[in-house]
Amino acid sequence: MKKPILLIMAAGMGSRFGGLKQIEPIDEQGHVIIDYSIFDAKRAGFEKIVCIIKPEIEADFEDRIGRRIRPFVDLQYAYQTPDKLPAGYGIPEGRVKPWGTAHAILCAKDLLDAPFAVLNADDFYGADAFQKIYDYLAVPREESDYAMVAYQLGNTLSDYGSVARGVCEVGENGKLKTLTERLKIVKQGDAAAFTEDDGATWEPLAFDTPVSMNLFGLQRSVLDAFEARFPAWLDENLPKNPLKCEYLLPRVLDEMMKEGKITIEMLTTTARWHGVTNRPDLPILQAAIKKMQDDGIYPVELWK
Repeated sequence: MKKPILLIMAAGMGSRFGGLKQIEPIDEQGHVIIDYSIFDAKRAGFEKIVCIIKPEIEADFEDRIGRRIRPFVDLQYAYQTPDKLPAGYGIPEGRVKPWGTAHAILCAKDLLDAPFAVLNADDFYGADAFQKIYDYLAVPREESDYAMVAYQLGNTLSDYGSVARGVCEVGENGKLKTLTERLKIVKQGDAAAFTEDDGATWEPLAFDTPVSMNLFGLQRSVLDAFEARFPAWLDENLPKNPLKCEYLLPRVLDEMMKEGKITIEMLTTTARWHGVTNRPDLPILQAAIKKMQDDGIYPVELWK
């Protein structure tokens, strides 16, 4: 059995953050979030790292990240572009936005020859999450057996704006029953709420609600499934929202679960998420990293 691969989705430009948040320094040494993700992944046992990027950021990405990491891991790039579509489909006029996280994974298909973990470039997951997902993937399993690391919603909210999270419903067997993507969740005092009608109405969510942070452990079977389902998704969604519709990883996995095609085991963590969804989140993350350095959780220089 080949060793698990880590797939990092880094093609988004971070419109809410206001810049290329994937390469924004988060400590005095100039490390970015991906440095910490790959450092934790390497400690957990991952050796091959695939980063999904846009071609136009490759030079900056390599200069700021790739060149210092390459001596320590097998680092490869996959490229997400809007023109990577099934035969017979074209880019709608005016469309510049990528096609979403499930499409991003498809763009890396040729580099994924083993079970793989997938995660966001702009989220700080913590060492515990990487160890749990690696240990799951390192054991031979059926092609229909997937996993996800779940966080408590209250540990993943921003004080400065909305976040998107996959809200989990879990069965008695510890496996997911449903995974519902909520695109606008906000903190409201000691609780949270989400809206699906631009704030006209709000539905409450408890802080201890398990949520997905797009950290999944997947078998290679997901690649064929995503590819097979993409044309039907395009047929349904292009007429409704040609410029902004997205083929999202949690929604496709939820459909596959409901159809009985896969199971997703939920691996839980009580760690606090850190990230830069909104620009004011950055100093909070920087302070958290500094404390972890002071506490000896991370060395000051990751790549020596």
